[in-house]
Amino acid sequence: MVKKYADLYLEARRQLLPKEGEYAANVARELICAASGKTAEELIANRDLYATEEVCRLAEEYVGRYVEGEPMPYILGQWDFYDMTLEVTPDVLIPRDDTMVVTELAIKKALYLDRNPRILDLCTGSGCIGIALAKRVKDARVTLADISQPALRVARRNVQSQKLSARVSCVQVDVREPAADFLGSFHLIVSNPPYVTGEEMELLDPSVRDYEPELALYGGEDGLDFYRCIIDNFTSALMPGGYLCFEFGMGQEEAVCELLTAAEYEIEELRKDSAGIIRAVLARKREVEQNGQQEDSL
Repeated sequence: MVKKYADLYLEARRQLLPKEGEYAANVARELICAASGKTAEELIANRDLYATEEVCRLAEEYVGRYVEGEPMPYILGQWDFYDMTLEVTPDVLIPRDDTMVVTELAIKKALYLDRNPRILDLCTGSGCIGIALAKRVKDARVTLADISQPALRVARRNVQSQKLSARVSCVQVDVREPAADFLGSFHLIVSNPPYVTGEEMELLDPSVRDYEPELALYGGEDGLDFYRCIIDNFTSALMPGGYLCFEFGMGQEEAVCELLTAAEYEIEELRKDSAGIIRAVLARKREVEQNGQQEDSL
C-alpha cells in the first residue's frame, strides 16, 4: 500500500518514539531519506506526494531493523569518517569518532616523513584509517591489510570510491604470522586492532555484540593479543627509525606502552580523545648501528 511521504515519516516517528524519545524525529527523517534516496529538503518539499511501493517497503524494513537494535550505519550501508562517506557492512567495524584520534596522530607524523612514504594499515577493516592517510598525505603509498577477505572487499570498494587506487593497495595479512617479505619495508605502521577483553565482550552493548564482527573486536582475555603479535611480527617490516601507531581501549595505554618499550621502541606521543581519554600512541623504532648499539634516529 502506497503512502504519502508525510505519512511515512509520521509513522516511522511513532514507532521510534519509545526507543529514541526526543531524537525520534531525526532518526525517522534519516531512515525515510535513505529509503527514498531523497535529501531532507526534498522530503519536506515532497511531503504530500505518494511514495512508490518499493520506497514504502524499504522504509518499513529500515525502521523495523533500527527498532530491533541494528546500528544505523549497517542499515544505511555507509558512514561518514574524516570528511569521507565510506561503505560499511557487517563485515567491518563501524568507523567511530574514537578512531579519529589515531588517524590524526598518524597523519601528523606522516606529513613529516620522507617523500613518498610507505604506510601500512594493519587490521584495516573498512580501510578508514589508511584511506584518510592517503587523502591527506598526497604522496603516500598506503597498503591496507586484513585477514578477512570480506572486509578487504569493502576496503577495496572504498579505495575505488575515493579514487585512490593508484596509491592504495589491499592485501590479505594475518598479523599473528611473521610479516611476509613481499610486503617490503614501511616508514609508518598504523593499526586499530581488536582490543576488547574477554570480560568486556560479555558487557558490550547489544548493538555492538550482536552486529559487529567478533573477529574485529575480541583481543584475547586481556585485550592485548594483537598488540603483542604486531610488535613481534611486524617490527621487522618497519624501516630503522620508523613509527608504529596504535589505537587502544580505555585504560590500556600503560600496558600497550610497556609492550612497546620492552621491544625497544621509544614512546613519542600519547593522544587523548575529546573526552580526555588516552586513545592512541605513536612510538619510534630505534635505529641500530653497525656495531649493534642502538641510537636515536635523526
